[in-house]
Amino acid sequence: MDFTNSAGFGVEHLMVRDSARDYLAAHSDSAAVRRATEAGPAHDDALWQAIAGELGWCGIALPEAVGGAGLGAPGLALLQEQLGQRLACVPFWSTACVAAPWLQGCAGHGAQWLERLAAGERRAAVVLPDDGGWHYDGVAITAQASADGFVLRGSIAQVADAAGTDWLLVPARLAGDVSGSPALFLLEPAALAQDARFVLAPLDTLDRTRPLASLRLDGLSVTANACLARGDDAVQGMARAWWHGKLMLAAEQLGAAQQCLDLTVAYASERIQFGRAIASFQAVKHRCAQMMVLVEAARSAVYGAAQAWEAWKAWDSAHAEQARLEIAAAAVAADDALRFGAQEAIQLHGGVGFTWEYDPQLYFKRAQAASHWLGGAGAALAYLADHGPQAWRTA
Repeated sequence: MDFTNSAGFGVEHLMVRDSARDYLAAHSDSAAVRRATEAGPAHDDALWQAIAGELGWCGIALPEAVGGAGLGAPGLALLQEQLGQRLACVPFWSTACVAAPWLQGCAGHGAQWLERLAAGERRAAVVLPDDGGWHYDGVAITAQASADGFVLRGSIAQVADAAGTDWLLVPARLAGDVSGSPALFLLEPAALAQDARFVLAPLDTLDRTRPLASLRLDGLSVTANACLARGDDAVQGMARAWWHGKLMLAAEQLGAAQQCLDLTVAYASERIQFGRAIASFQAVKHRCAQMMVLVEAARSAVYGAAQAWEAWKAWDSAHAEQARLEIAAAAVAADDALRFGAQEAIQLHGGVGFTWEYDPQLYFKRAQAASHWLGGAGAALAYLADHGPQAWRTA
């Protein structure tokens, strides 16, 4: 089913989707993904330079004032769907979907940084709370004011796309402040590589298509200029980054779920058993149909949430709450679609489904990893239970 016409997408949005689909099919196919990850978790630097620098994808959602295309969340969601379908080994989600909206919330101080992101000149990674929430309660980094700036302390077990990043956005709580006022810091790992108080260590993970790294700050001294936002600006920035990242993660999961379905249908159409293609067996048809139902439900939810995000930016707080509810619902639907789709893809590929030579195992690993990012479906369900209509509540 095609929801694009009814979801408010314009011609520009559909052109972006179609060109991204064709480009990634040629440059981020299974062979390319395997080359990028065969030695361990890694990024495809050539692909990143192409999509960020030459094609300008990092600026798709950003306003024209900072060099973007101004297509907003709907345009970015369509891109994320295509990137997820191909498991593209690039730090696009961290840079364009989490870091960019946080910098947009820095009350005018983030414009110079956004211009460089839109131009594809820099990659960014973001430290998010360990408790999977969208607030500063779970922030593990503290910042102590000093004569020259601040001293940062704390550690984070996992930061997505941190290895090799140009900018690292680090939220912290200001030590000595009675209210525990939050702040946002921008660090440049390349400049801190020789500082023993800054330790960014790559991790070997299940899903090698998205590298993770651990971060430890042992009394790292930074200048006052490294602090981009404080107080309400920092709080609002984190909320924007978390919810926008949640939405775009759902779009990415949607794309991966679609690929699980496509791979399965293609294999079932070619696999001969008892003299017939297994796609002709009713039991196989039913399972593929269930995969499709979940994918289409997720697509409807994700596209609707992308439109709700645009309303949140333009209107009042009531629309903000509605957007959060729709994003939470989309996150649950996309997580269900990918986990079920990856599982069924392995099962319907039969004895070869779990082997390294076939692709379902790549999507199964992504499904398992993505189900824990930003609190996973559990955090989304909890939010729906606490903030949704009275009929949804458990109490």
